[in-house]
Amino acid sequence: MASDEPTVLWAPTEERIEQATITRFARWASATRGVDVTASYDALWRWSVDDLEGFWAAIWEFFEVRASQPYTSVLGARAMPGAEWFPGARLNYAEHVFAGKTDSALALQHASEVREQDWMTWGELRDMTARIYTGLKHLGVEPGDRVAAYIPNIPEAVAAFLACAALGATWSSCSPDFGARSVVDRFAQIEPKVLIAVDGYRYGGRDFDRRDVLAGLRAEIPSLHHVVLLDYLGAEGETTLDNVVGWRELIKQQEPLEFAQLPFDHPLWVLYSSGTTGLPKPIVHGQGGVLLEHLKLMNLHVDAQEGDRVFWFTTTGWMMWNFLVGVLLTPASIVLFDGNPGTPTLDRLWDLAAATEVTTFGTSASFIASCMKAGIEPAAGGERDLSRLKAVGSTGSPLSPEGFEWVYDHVGKDTWLFSTSGGTDVVSAFVGGVPTLPVHLGELQARALGAKIEAWSPDGEPLTGEVGELVITEPMPSMPVFFWGDEDGARYRESYFELFPGVWRHGDWIEITPRGTAIIYGRSDSTINRGGIRMGTAEIYRAVLADDDVVDALVVDVPGREGYSEGWMPLFVVLREGVSLSDELIARIRTRVREDCSPRHVPNEVVRIAEVPRTLSGKALEVPVKRILMGQPADRAASRDSLANPAALDVFVRMAAESSTGG
Repeated sequence: MASDEPTVLWAPTEERIEQATITRFARWASATRGVDVTASYDALWRWSVDDLEGFWAAIWEFFEVRASQPYTSVLGARAMPGAEWFPGARLNYAEHVFAGKTDSALALQHASEVREQDWMTWGELRDMTARIYTGLKHLGVEPGDRVAAYIPNIPEAVAAFLACAALGATWSSCSPDFGARSVVDRFAQIEPKVLIAVDGYRYGGRDFDRRDVLAGLRAEIPSLHHVVLLDYLGAEGETTLDNVVGWRELIKQQEPLEFAQLPFDHPLWVLYSSGTTGLPKPIVHGQGGVLLEHLKLMNLHVDAQEGDRVFWFTTTGWMMWNFLVGVLLTPASIVLFDGNPGTPTLDRLWDLAAATEVTTFGTSASFIASCMKAGIEPAAGGERDLSRLKAVGSTGSPLSPEGFEWVYDHVGKDTWLFSTSGGTDVVSAFVGGVPTLPVHLGELQARALGAKIEAWSPDGEPLTGEVGELVITEPMPSMPVFFWGDEDGARYRESYFELFPGVWRHGDWIEITPRGTAIIYGRSDSTINRGGIRMGTAEIYRAVLADDDVVDALVVDVPGREGYSEGWMPLFVVLREGVSLSDELIARIRTRVREDCSPRHVPNEVVRIAEVPRTLSGKALEVPVKRILMGQPADRAASRDSLANPAALDVFVRMAAESSTGG
């Protein structure tokens, strides 16, 4: 439960409030819409969710959305699922990315373990996009065709996506560290015509050749007409791939870049669920919905402005890559990185931030926790110039209060820290940063404009100051248009609307405080409920990881285990090298959980493991591990190819087998 008087870690200056784009938007809306929304952020938010049509029409006008045909209404249909946004409008996402950009201006900077740090102007990005656009047209790609990419976070990926968007093709990407099975499980569902891929990638100083994997993909995805191969590692030797088009061949010609005028809900890209159970859900987002949502988010919430340089550590297989590309809709530039953030040390990304003069540093809560554990000092001693850094963003999982404090103690007291929560499902953050509000310890600043987020009880009653199911009670433009292959929409409805018909249930526990801030407690299907007291796993991890001898942890609650009246709640811990799981350490852990969380949430057992199984985006596999321990076959519980460390599941498989045989 949030404190009535939380610690305020940061507050914006009057100058910062005055300069924020959201301030200018609120004044404009008040003047042009006759609404009083300048008094507070809460007033602006309430108008944005109470008058959806007025708000989104204002976003359209304020950001000067270009459409070759006007919309006939803002909301043709309001129901969820099935909301129809801006019917009649024809536009193009990529056209808005390039609109108003000067050829000589900075578009992006990039660095990787393969390439030295470099930069690209808007003229160069436009040129590369036009060349890829021309090459794809010559390969027969037309509006509606799918183009899949097995490619790192490099400029070619950004340009290829923009070329597809301009053409009206539908983009879908996976990072090359995804295993073959995981890639097939994703791409085969959408039947791409072209696959753009690299010969390999480098991570942690080690090269990984992917040419054999590509041969397997070609064999298992019969829809592929062509494979475009980018020589990223410079690997030598022949490939067994058929119909290979070299990157230089693809981009050798250049026709004028034209922007297909497409319906508002024309598929822009296909993203995927984490893929931990069954086939990943192929989530289709529309050109217009993403355009409107990202214009709002990047300008008003991220506050990306002229001269800003925005970095977010991500791969092309995580929605944060799409989020980062969306920053190009603003006057700011972006920074890309491909590789291991811990090579040679966890200072790597902070060094990159200094070298590229990053103003907004985006990362994950797990990276911040790793920096804390490793004793990283980003701003210490004046050896690294972070003077341009003014904001830090965190997402992926709940950021602990200690993580908040670490940023202010070791990055900078004047840093705007915005912890965010959203999802692949809406390719956005619906709770997170507001540049004109203070930052409270352990809390997300506010619900995003246009996102009617509430905490609901199991009976569907809105809650304030209590933990409940995170729901969205009004439609958002960036909600999925559909799931690919889900002809009758059954899978879509089951994913979000089964518990509360007509209301989107996201699957997270959230608390909305009386001040309008929010606290995320983790996934609602992995939250620990003991004796009627619900506890988010994030709270338990906070307590456990406070012990210096514990470097990572995973907790689950397994129902129906013999001998346990409330279920079996094991805590799995990864310990520092040289540390043993002694009775003393177990007692310390249990005491800390008892004191910081509740006596009911003290683990029944503490088990040492080598590593916590995680997805490629760093999320711990709480629910799949729980299902394995309940007896579900591992291959049904989790897609190993979508994991960063698939062997980490083996210990849980053995435990489940031993339990079933009485071992």
